[in-house]
Amino acid sequence: MSAYFIVRAVVADPADREPFDHWYRTEHLPDALTAFKATAAMRGWSAVDPSVHMAFYRFETLEAAQAIGSSDVIKGLIAEFDLRWGERVKRTRDVLSIADELKG
Repeated sequence: MSAYFIVRAVVADPADREPFDHWYRTEHLPDALTAFKATAAMRGWSAVDPSVHMAFYRFETLEAAQAIGSSDVIKGLIAEFDLRWGERVKRTRDVLSIADELKG
C-alpha cells in the first residue's frame, strides 16, 4: 500500500505567505518531487488556519516514504529551506501509511 511523506509548515507572517506560496510552487515542490523520486507531489493551504501549508509526497511503499526523513537528499532541501526562510517558517514532518483507498 502507498504512503505519504508530509511536511506541515506554519507561515505565521501574512506578508510571507505569497512569496512562500510562489517559491514552493515554482521551486521547492518540483525540486523535492524530483529529488525524492516520489510518484506524486501536491500541496495546499488550510481552509481552517490560513497560516498552515501542507505538502504531500506520495510513495509506492511505506519504507520509501520513511527513508526520505533520514536521507542525504532531504538534508540538502532542508538547508535550502532554512537559508530562504530561516526561523520565520516552522515545520514538522510525518509519514502516513495508507490503510485503505477507495476510488469513486
